[in-house]
Amino acid sequence: MIPLMWGLMCFIGIQASGTLGISPQFGSRQIHSISPSITRESSQVSPRVYQRFANIKSIELSSDEVPSAESFQDVQLGGYTDRGFQQRGSRTGTNNYLTQDRRTTDHGGARLNCRNRPIDLVFIIDSSRSVRPAEFEKAKEFLQDMVDSLEVGPDDTRVGLVNYASTVQIEFLLKTHFDKSALKQALARIVPLSSGTMTGMAIKTAMEKAFTVEAGARSGSTTITKVAIIVTDGRPQDKVEEVSAAARASGIEIYAVGVDRADKMSLRLMASQPLDDHVFYVETYGVIEKLTSKFRETLCGLDLCAQGHDCQHICVSTRDSYSCKCNAGYVLNPDKKTCSLSDACAQGHDCQHICTNNGDSYICTCQVGFVLNADQKTCSRSDPCAQGHDCQHVCINNDDSYICKCHEGYVLNPDKKTCSRSDTCARGNDCQHICVNNDHNDSYTCKCQAGYVLNADGKTCSRSETDACAIGHDCQHICVNNGNSYICKCRVGYVLNMDQKTCSRSDACAQGHDCQHICINNGDSYTCKCQEGYVLNEDQKTCSQEVSRKVTQDACMCEAQILFQKNVQSALQELTRKLDELSEKVNLIDGRQEY
Repeated sequence: MIPLMWGLMCFIGIQASGTLGISPQFGSRQIHSISPSITRESSQVSPRVYQRFANIKSIELSSDEVPSAESFQDVQLGGYTDRGFQQRGSRTGTNNYLTQDRRTTDHGGARLNCRNRPIDLVFIIDSSRSVRPAEFEKAKEFLQDMVDSLEVGPDDTRVGLVNYASTVQIEFLLKTHFDKSALKQALARIVPLSSGTMTGMAIKTAMEKAFTVEAGARSGSTTITKVAIIVTDGRPQDKVEEVSAAARASGIEIYAVGVDRADKMSLRLMASQPLDDHVFYVETYGVIEKLTSKFRETLCGLDLCAQGHDCQHICVSTRDSYSCKCNAGYVLNPDKKTCSLSDACAQGHDCQHICTNNGDSYICTCQVGFVLNADQKTCSRSDPCAQGHDCQHVCINNDDSYICKCHEGYVLNPDKKTCSRSDTCARGNDCQHICVNNDHNDSYTCKCQAGYVLNADGKTCSRSETDACAIGHDCQHICVNNGNSYICKCRVGYVLNMDQKTCSRSDACAQGHDCQHICINNGDSYTCKCQEGYVLNEDQKTCSQEVSRKVTQDACMCEAQILFQKNVQSALQELTRKLDELSEKVNLIDGRQEY
């Protein structure tokens, strides 16, 4: 009996040594601390139990050799088996004897997921050379446990991961994986970068690239929190205070998890306030998984539905409470707990076309163009025209509806229902010139253009011999016959206005003149003048230079004679030019008169 009592006391000591504790004060605040402390040996312990404590202490010295959950259960139950604390080779460093079950459960033992607070979560993981491979595997297991505790999806929690050492590598973005299986597989593929510890650069990268809309962050939502969880075992080799402050100012809530050799002051500089809720420390990676339940409680709160509820159908946890919802086909009653049947059609029906709710039951109806059969469920195509229509002339069935048409000689109006008499001429005619519809019947008559008369066939036209000007005109000055019509002209000294009928006095000089130098209007005509130094010739058009003004020397001198000859020659050339211009104008006038 006494050895059994000592065994139970030792077991209680072992259980107490594996619980979550709080480290001594660090600065002015506390840092959550978890350590795999072991109950000290006692000289009063029996040899067999003492040997078990010796095994536990040896395990504490190496995180690669840990007791299995089955061996711990043997101690818990007081069973002294030959297995003792077995070493696990498949997942090194798993100190299960120090942790509670990873999965938070309700009263029935079913796992509860974090489904009541969607967040954008980015892990920032230290994989520098100080993190041994086995320890990095433990960190990955911790992340997988975290993913297991979350409700992951495009409208729920999104997860991204930043891996860092001396360099920073984004392993996957918030928009990359939307289910737990894919996330856990992606976590399993991550390998350490094995170099320095540039924590500040990792935080900056996460802020600028991992928490962007392009990366999948829901920045526009006021209900989605951006959360970063940093896991590191060393001292940052760059500045973290300023970049962490900038990240927090941008709306990122930062949790800092230190392991083993982690610098606690750096953890405090990185984390959000209050530090008591955002800074954690564990002695080894072997017990980091104990933080899973703590983070789940912090990020999601308790699943109050699992604690008990009075919802008739579905309980939905919120941050601090829960709400009730109903199954499909039911609506929530005013008491916000019970449900009533809402949509009978939604519960299932056998209507071929349309189901219409009718209290607690339903009735079937058919689409347009169909009628309900005797079974009150199926439908048959109906005759739309027989059902009634508003066509003025002819109704024609067109699948599920109808179209209207008109009798011959009529056209359908824009309302697609009524009809108007059609344009006979538009349908086709054999009039040479003009077709005129006859309103009293569906026919037409032909007419001719001005200057033509209708022939005996009632269709073709011939030119008339009538003097258009004699019939009557509206020309102000002169009417000139032009085939079957006429044109107006003006008397000399006038020009035809834009209306092609009236006339205005013209500028005789502007109409054209044969003055060599200057043209001066003179009523309906003009006169010519010469420039200074010239005199008007007898033709009253050309000009000659005044020789007397040019010759200042003796006329018998050779120079004077030469100058005189040049002036005469120049005058003759100008006169010839003017005569040519006059001849062209005379020809032009003769041509117009002939026309």
